[in-house]
Amino acid sequence: MTPADGALAGLAGFAAGLINAVAGGGTLVSFPALVALGVPTVNANVTNTVALVPGYLGGAYAQRKDLLTYANGLKGLVVISAVGGLAGSVLLVNSPEKLFKSLVPFLIIGACLLLAFQERLKGLLAQRRKRGATAPIDASSGAVGGEHRPYGILALAFPAAIYGGYFGAGLGIMLLAVLGLALDDPLPRINSLKSLLSLTINLVAAAFFIFSGRVHWGYAAVMAVTSLIGGSVGGRIAGMLQPGVMRAVVVTFGFLVALKFFI
Repeated sequence: MTPADGALAGLAGFAAGLINAVAGGGTLVSFPALVALGVPTVNANVTNTVALVPGYLGGAYAQRKDLLTYANGLKGLVVISAVGGLAGSVLLVNSPEKLFKSLVPFLIIGACLLLAFQERLKGLLAQRRKRGATAPIDASSGAVGGEHRPYGILALAFPAAIYGGYFGAGLGIMLLAVLGLALDDPLPRINSLKSLLSLTINLVAAAFFIFSGRVHWGYAAVMAVTSLIGGSVGGRIAGMLQPGVMRAVVVTFGFLVALKFFI
């Protein structure tokens, strides 16, 4: 790793930590940066996951007050996210390089589409609730129905956690999209829950990846420090941004990255 390579990786880590804390999708910056530096795609994804854990930690800590809203049912979400993250990481390590590389642009586009059409999907879900198809969600506690156990959110969060363990890039977008379907809270508040679940998924996946032999530790070390700084900064400004702007920026950048991979 040359000084120039280290500087590029550091900048990518900072940007990823900041974007992940604000709206999600920051790994759409750091993952392509590692690939551009010559790291194979599977190894780049593994290294990226390990490197950005401190950034997720910084973002979640900075938004810890908003998490009090979801005190009821939070343990269940954390557990299901950890299990899904581990399952996804095992799947990734056992995926052929060629297969994973071919899936990358489709995974990114899928996540971007979910976020782009989040409001429309939330409207459809609200209609189902009125018909009694799903239990109503208590926006003040994050609980479902009278049992204070978010079964609907668990059902949505588990596949998202598997996705996060398998493909770190775009995890924040995926979580914002699925949590937005299940919760009627403002996006900045949902963002705090997204940060905690992202941290849980990536922490479990990183713990598994450490023993996989695929981590490029030079890049991981540099990006770990800068992503922590970026996550802390992003966590402090997350509530200041308009939800529409947050979605538009992340979705636009995601499509550009997907197009680059297609080309």
